[in-house]
Order: sequence, then C-alpha cells, then structure tokens
Amino acid sequence: MFQDLFTVALLPSFGPWELAVIGMVSLLIFGNRLPSVMRSLGKSVVEFKKGMNSIEEEVDEASNADPKKPEPAVKDA
Repeated sequence: MFQDLFTVALLPSFGPWELAVIGMVSLLIFGNRLPSVMRSLGKSVVEFKKGMNSIEEEVDEASNADPKKPEPAVKDA
C-alpha cells in the first residue's frame, strides 16, 4: 500500500496553468525552429508506428504459418 502511495506521489500532475507555462517556455526556447522540431517529431512518430506495424505483421505471419513437420528419423541398418 505504501509503495502505491509513493509511486503516485512521484508522478507529476500538470494542470492547465502548468501546461500553459510549459507551452510559453517552449515557444520562447524553440521560437522559429518550432515547425522543424514538430516536423521531426511527427516523422519520428510515423517511423515508430511503421516499426510497430512491421513487428505485428511478422508475429501474425509466424503464428499463421504452417508448422514444419519433423522429418522421420532414419535408422542405419
């Protein structure tokens, strides 16, 4: 129980005023570079989603593939 309270106490909860301050500070810091930063962030998200989709496709293919039957053992006479 105490561990749950400790975990919740460490998680930050941002209200609307905090988010507004963070937004204003990011505008001041990034300024005219903000469009390029957002563009690169968007590209990163797209690449991440492509990677996740390819992993899902590989897992689906592996689970739907016919299992290979083992070859019968050959006995030497």
